[in-house]
Amino acid sequence: MIEIPVVDAGNQELRRVEVEEAIFAREIRTDIVARMVNYQLAGRRGGNASTKRRSEVSGGGKKPYRQKGTGNARQGTARAPQFRTGGIVFGPQPHSYAQKLPKKVRRMALQIALTAKLQAGELVIVEDFGLTEIKTKAAKAVMQNLGIGRSGLVVLSESNQIVELSIRNLPGIDVMRVEGVNVYDLLAHEKVIMTAEALNRLQERLA
Repeated sequence: MIEIPVVDAGNQELRRVEVEEAIFAREIRTDIVARMVNYQLAGRRGGNASTKRRSEVSGGGKKPYRQKGTGNARQGTARAPQFRTGGIVFGPQPHSYAQKLPKKVRRMALQIALTAKLQAGELVIVEDFGLTEIKTKAAKAVMQNLGIGRSGLVVLSESNQIVELSIRNLPGIDVMRVEGVNVYDLLAHEKVIMTAEALNRLQERLA
């Protein structure tokens, strides 16, 4: 078992908790993490680009000019692709960019990301943020005490309006509940601040 210190809002150690080696002591596999990041980013792509084919362009029911005698090539409709107002050939159409990735691989990638954060000293477990009212100034002081610089991800076990509203105006600091913890957001932030209860729930999720 691995022991992780649990600190208070002033960054003073209160106790130590044991965490599962299967989650926080994985072999660092950058290939697995890369696959997971690509999987997440592909799923976030909109895929909304759309063009009209010749059958979708309005008009074009009349022959643009007579068949013979004009010196031009014969044409049946002004909505053919070769015309400026015609349809688009092989243009983009709305579609999903989502990829498939086995559940075991997704779980492994999250475990590897957590391991990397712990090994780099970028995972902070806090007992409580000590915020009694919605106040950004107080939240900023707590983040400074915990050593959070330009970027941080706060993970809560459940919705906490005081913490969420106090932190939302701090640049570079994001808040999410433990159900939403994912590889991309873990790696996109310099430090991860997680409550002790969120840590327990995350281990139950990944067990």
